[in-house]
Order: sequence, then C-alpha cells, then structure tokens
Amino acid sequence: MHLRRCLACGHIGCCDSSPNKHATAHFREVGHPVMQSFEPGENWRWCFVDSKMG
Repeated sequence: MHLRRCLACGHIGCCDSSPNKHATAHFREVGHPVMQSFEPGENWRWCFVDSKMG
C-alpha cells in the first residue's frame, strides 16, 4: 500500500493497489482531481480528469 495526498485539500488516501482505493474514492466523492505521491523520494502527481501523470 502506498499513500497519496490530495493537492486541493491535503486528504491522505491509499493507492489503487489497496482494497479500498481511498485516493480514488476521495476524487469520486469530492471531485478533487490531482493527487501527489506521499511516499518518501517520490515527487510525481496524477490527474484523475486527464488520466495523466506529471
């Protein structure tokens, strides 16, 4: 399991490899589209709307 942080509100959720997919659930619930990895040494972001990594 890896953690993701919402760039809109700071919510921390688990990645889609986890059973509950909390980061994706957060996007679906509140519509905040951009998550960033919350793992040490990782600096990437994911946009749910565009399905692109940045």
